[in-house]
This record gives sequence, C-alpha cells and structure tokens, in this order.
Amino acid sequence: MKKGFMDFFIEANADVFCLQEIKLQEGQIEMGLPGYYTYWNYACKKGYSGTAIFTKKQPLSIQYGLGIEEHDTEGRIITVEFDTHYVVTIYTPNSQHGLKRLAYRLSWEDAFLSFVKDLDKHKPVVLCGDLNVAHEEIDLKNPKANKKNSGFTPEEREKLTQFLANGFVDTFRYFHPEEEGHYSWWSYRSNCREKNVGWRIDYFLTSERLTPNLQCAKIHKDVWGSDHCPIELQIEC
Repeated sequence: MKKGFMDFFIEANADVFCLQEIKLQEGQIEMGLPGYYTYWNYACKKGYSGTAIFTKKQPLSIQYGLGIEEHDTEGRIITVEFDTHYVVTIYTPNSQHGLKRLAYRLSWEDAFLSFVKDLDKHKPVVLCGDLNVAHEEIDLKNPKANKKNSGFTPEEREKLTQFLANGFVDTFRYFHPEEEGHYSWWSYRSNCREKNVGWRIDYFLTSERLTPNLQCAKIHKDVWGSDHCPIELQIEC
C-alpha cells in the first residue's frame, strides 16, 4: 500500500482483482475500494500467506479453502462463482529451502486439482495465482542451476503438467508460446530485478473451453513495489 498499490489498482480498473500472500489478519488494513465487493481469506498464523479477491460484480457464491481441514488453515484459496464461470485465487504452498515441505505441497496439489476438476464439471474456471513453480526451462533465467531447488523440481513441474493435461490452459503461453525473458518474480538479492534474472511463477489458467474467449495475457514487469509483478488476463466470459 505504501509502494503504489492503489495507483495500479485504479489504473488497471479490473473487473476482478486477485491477491496472494497478503500476510494480513482481519482489521489490520483499511482499503477504500468503492465499486468492489471484497473477500479475504486469512491464515491462522499471523503475518503469513492469505488471499483476497475484489470484484465489481457480486458473486453468486463464495467459498474459502478446499473444505479439507488440513489444507485450510493458511488462507490459500478463495473461489467466487458467477453466472457463467468460477474465479479462483490461489497461493500454492512453497516447498521451502531444502524441500522441507515438498511432500505436503504435492499432497496439497492433488487435493487442489480434484477441487478444481469438480468446479469445472459445473462451470468453466478462471484460476489466478502464485503457483510457486516455473513450469518449463523457458520460465526462469537459470534452469540448469535450479533443477533441485524449490519451485523447479521435477515433482513440482510435473504437478503443473498434470493440471494442464486435465483440461486447462496456461494463458500466457497460449499467446506467447516460445518467447523468453518473461518473468513475474525476482529475488531481492543481487539486483535480480534490474538484471531480469527471474522466474515466471504467477499464472492465469483457464478451462480449455474458454480458449475462444481469451483476448490477451500480460505480465506487467514495469510495475514495482513487490518481488512479484502483476499479471493480467483479458477474457470475455
């Protein structure tokens, strides 16, 4: 909020605005967002995780989490339902340094895929989130050096491959299948942002049947204020 968030929010004028890793508890921040319905999912642990959705149109329904107790204490998912589709904001667990949380992350991925497949049976899905994985070598600057590191392990990459194989589209790669140098996250270390030594770990994924409705997908690499930058999907739903 102190680094230009509201300036970008107003300029973007998005119909739906998704946030991940908000690191807030209820009442910690006041945001004047006239014209938007706001929904927050806070982690039980203070200063950790969490998600939010702001939408101009009032949803038909809102669901927080997966409905699975072991996966719903960290505020990682909000699902809003509209007439023709669902929108899901998601913050995938990080497998952490030394891959200490890899096993949990993989079980979470299986539960999340099952959840989204169930949604997709009823209405198509637009999913926005920090998935904490660079899918292919083109999606990070130094793939060879990171093959055993969190966010680029074979196991994590395979989970995203499986997700897409179940009827979903990586919208940025739909429009830019072979373009290199497009990243959404940069380490604060060693001037990585200035050097564009980054990772593409933030995605809009949609149900395949929405492909004819896709208009464009963007990464706003010139918007600073976080170690991530905003991403955008324009779609006719």
